[in-house]
Amino acid sequence: MALSKITNDGVATSGLPSGTVLQVKYTQFTSTNAVAISSSGNGTALADLTVNITPTSTSSIIMLTAGINGEFDSQTTQDVVAFFFRDSTKLAAPAAGNRPVGIQIGANISWHLENNLSTPEGFHYSYFDTPNTTSQITYKAGLQGTSSTNYRINATYLDADGTSHERGVSFIMAQEIAS
Repeated sequence: MALSKITNDGVATSGLPSGTVLQVKYTQFTSTNAVAISSSGNGTALADLTVNITPTSTSSIIMLTAGINGEFDSQTTQDVVAFFFRDSTKLAAPAAGNRPVGIQIGANISWHLENNLSTPEGFHYSYFDTPNTTSQITYKAGLQGTSSTNYRINATYLDADGTSHERGVSFIMAQEIAS
């Protein structure tokens, strides 16, 4: 079997079986940040959850995975969707009238009135992208709700120093897979 493409690190990429993971890039965010989430347009890209990858083949599949921990500032936050951006293109379900579209619909919202500023709401989702390029791509995690709100990444909204105010770690990962 002839191998025709060698990456910069000397790994042969063509001729490998379909499904072989060619490279993995990730960003792990361990700090906290409050982000204003838009209800209009394509939603909001989370700048802290950005990853760059340069595919080795135009036929590669990029498997994206994100785990986002945090909490919304409003107990009325609902109808939230999570998705990815490829550069400025929103990667989500097809448009469907006036519905918000994403990859994961809804957050794990489980607050109750007496602690509505200390109950985490998270997302974990994946998407298979076929970008058809060997140029660098920037992927970002994104959120959109039906009303504008704030989301505190990796912390509860109130973020007081106590046992009812958890902290977490969020990430975004891009894996290039041979097709």
